[in-house]
Amino acid sequence: MCGIAGILSADEAPEQAVRSMIERLQHRGPDGIRVESGPGWAVAHARLSIIDLEGGWQPLHAAGSTVIGNGEIYNYVELVEEFGLKDQLKTGSDFEPLLHIYALEGEKAFARLRGMYAFCLIGCDGRTWLVRDPFGIKPLYERSGHGSVLFASQPSAFSSLAKRDAAPVATETLALGYRVSRGPDLDLWDAHEVLPGAVLDVAEGATGHFADLMRVPPPDRAGHAKGDTFSLAEAELLQRLDAVLEDSVRVHQRSDVPYGLFLSGGIDSSAIATLMTRLNERPVTAFTCGFDAPGARDERAHAERVARALNLDWRETTFDEEDFWRILPEVAWCLDDPTTDYATLPTWKLAEAAKGTLTVVLSGEGGDELFAGYGRYRRALRPAWLGGRPAEPQFDAHYLRDDGKAALKSWRQAASHAAQPWMTPLQKAQAADIATWLPNDLLLKLDRTLMAHGLEGRTPFLDREVAAFAFNLPDRFKVRGRYGKWLLRKWLEKHLPAADPWAKKKGFTVPVAAWITPRARDLAPALAAHEGLGQVCDMEAVRTIFERDDQPSARWPLLFYAVWWNIHVAGMERRAALEALLGTL
Repeated sequence: MCGIAGILSADEAPEQAVRSMIERLQHRGPDGIRVESGPGWAVAHARLSIIDLEGGWQPLHAAGSTVIGNGEIYNYVELVEEFGLKDQLKTGSDFEPLLHIYALEGEKAFARLRGMYAFCLIGCDGRTWLVRDPFGIKPLYERSGHGSVLFASQPSAFSSLAKRDAAPVATETLALGYRVSRGPDLDLWDAHEVLPGAVLDVAEGATGHFADLMRVPPPDRAGHAKGDTFSLAEAELLQRLDAVLEDSVRVHQRSDVPYGLFLSGGIDSSAIATLMTRLNERPVTAFTCGFDAPGARDERAHAERVARALNLDWRETTFDEEDFWRILPEVAWCLDDPTTDYATLPTWKLAEAAKGTLTVVLSGEGGDELFAGYGRYRRALRPAWLGGRPAEPQFDAHYLRDDGKAALKSWRQAASHAAQPWMTPLQKAQAADIATWLPNDLLLKLDRTLMAHGLEGRTPFLDREVAAFAFNLPDRFKVRGRYGKWLLRKWLEKHLPAADPWAKKKGFTVPVAAWITPRARDLAPALAAHEGLGQVCDMEAVRTIFERDDQPSARWPLLFYAVWWNIHVAGMERRAALEALLGTL
């Protein structure tokens, strides 16, 4: 819903420095900026108004505490009722109840929140906190040093140019498609990411790790006992699934501005659309993007069948070659923390199309991770003689001097850290994706591309109640035969048969290779001599990739990273960053 920035210091915190930070994030909050300071702190807020349009401006002050936050606390209505706060509230903001609850029970209040959020709370008890939601839906970065802690929604708030060597970023981004390693020694902006679920205690100009908010609780803490869950019949689980999904979509629709969804036609977005239709009297507005390229695979036809079955207000937009070259530098600019996921391109186009009609967009991210939809999960459960292999990233990064070995090692370390003794092998594979791919690619993509257009993306599957239910399902209700997301498919079969949930998935691809190929040889000289690629790549291999047509799929990550590096490291303007590679400057 906004961008936030701040400086926490034992001495006076300068307002002007915070204002400079928030101005770099103004696209996140097109409705206005507020800057405020107090003893040892200065904070700034660029607002995208969603709830309590008049009274919800931040920072908010109540019960002796101050909060500045980004995101939504969906269960604020229930918290107001539970704690009897109605007569104490001065605004209708979803963040104000947190201040009153903090006054009653301190940091225990953070575990009560159900939502997507990143916030700084300056407490009535003299303690200061930086907190990020368990899945990392909303971003938060911080920098400590010289007696101060700086924080912001995006790393580009800290400086207009990168400050560190980009090689570690390049290695992981070019191999995996996103960064896994997070820490002060690996971040370009002289600032590092607050990890999903982290609760940081700020004192004397430094942050200390205080706790982690629970992301996927073990069965005995998930609201249903392990034995109970495993003994339930399919019909009972379908009833529970229906209730938990409906409740999540209901609270994710809480908004004082227009909302709708992005509809791909797949299982996840079709499920969200089904429930939104159930909960709304008027037709729900849905946007779908397709591709204008020979042989391109997309799901427009499937999405249209779903839209007709649900009587959606369906809007179709097309992505073509002209869009590719226009949008590429825009996406590279907004992804100050990089990912080479080509799905960022149609997501940008969808946001562009939805702007002016919607302000809040529901999306299906998280369904595959929580209900086990990826084919790699099914392969991981097979014996080796039947083609089984570990559910870890598969890539060909022969153009990297180390072939991507360092990146894979980092991913394996993160996966090992995410695994818990009580998890099944399937759950460990899911947990690895939830800790790596989900926050560092899928959610980063959604946040940056939508916020660049002043839109808020919401993810009903990534809800604590849905996660507690879905992650702790018995494996047989997630993966069965050649199908993942078994229980979710069964639910959709019952409630929206037009979605054809058992049909073979066609796959979602963006035809970037087809669009790059006609200009590949024009790009070859600049990319083969590119400083950013030269830090980690075999440059002869790079030249070969663009001069010959036998490796077209390898071109996109190299091109994207070079444009990204030109913007965020070399300091070029967006369009110039691409034109320098095409030789049109």
